[in-house]
Amino acid sequence: LQRVHPNVLAKILKQRTIYQNEDIVVINKPYGLPVHGGPGIKNCITDVLPILAKMLENMKAEPLHLCHRLDKETTGVMVLARSKEAAENIRLLFKTRQVEKIYWAIVLGDPDPAEGIVEIPIVEKEVQSHQSHYKMTLAPSYRLRPEDGKVVKLRKARRAEGAVTRYRRLAGASACSLLELQPITGVKHQIRVHLAYGVGCPILGDHKYSHWSKLAPQKLPELTLRRLKLEQSKARHLPLHLHAHRLCLHLGQPIDLVCKPPPFFQKTLRKLELDIAED
Repeated sequence: LQRVHPNVLAKILKQRTIYQNEDIVVINKPYGLPVHGGPGIKNCITDVLPILAKMLENMKAEPLHLCHRLDKETTGVMVLARSKEAAENIRLLFKTRQVEKIYWAIVLGDPDPAEGIVEIPIVEKEVQSHQSHYKMTLAPSYRLRPEDGKVVKLRKARRAEGAVTRYRRLAGASACSLLELQPITGVKHQIRVHLAYGVGCPILGDHKYSHWSKLAPQKLPELTLRRLKLEQSKARHLPLHLHAHRLCLHLGQPIDLVCKPPPFFQKTLRKLELDIAED
């Protein structure tokens, strides 16, 4: 999608429209497509919003507006507004946590307990390694004192943001699990950091947060590699398996939006034999 013409990209997004009314247009965001532009980014969603608006309505349509963002590698439900007012209303709903967001992720390992809430603040830090880079990481409020195992409160990291994620295991097999996640807050890379560093179950294909001090492909268990018919040397090509599955918001009336995971995600579920009840 980085190499297609903007008109072609707008057409693809039009085909991926799952819901629209007079206020909003909802798309199923494709993998690997950034929401915003930046250095080295040819195509992004923001750039084609005026074209998409015209394709959906008529030649005189106002450009669509972004209401929230998803990471480049995240797929699934994304809401666009037809007017500035609608966009501001929806942004306010996100800001005041009145939008229910449900994600699905395939992770390595088995969370213990199988469901729970991770409530650990997150901060961005520079990682000193052979090539210095930045990552989000945990900034816990408490730690155990090594000499007597007593719980001590830590001073809050200056730029740390409170972050809360609910998780629940839906299925487990092949040294992996399928989790349902509900981020209560919206900190950058929150789900990825809470799962990798808080629960100890990094998302499949999350090469950034599978190690702390190095930039290296994720190391996969033997059983997982066998089921995926993959060699460890090829693990770096695995995409991030994180999908915005469902979004519920109130705009006059409740709107409940659901997106099926992309084909690669569904294929991985089948290969790993992560069976979930069809609902």
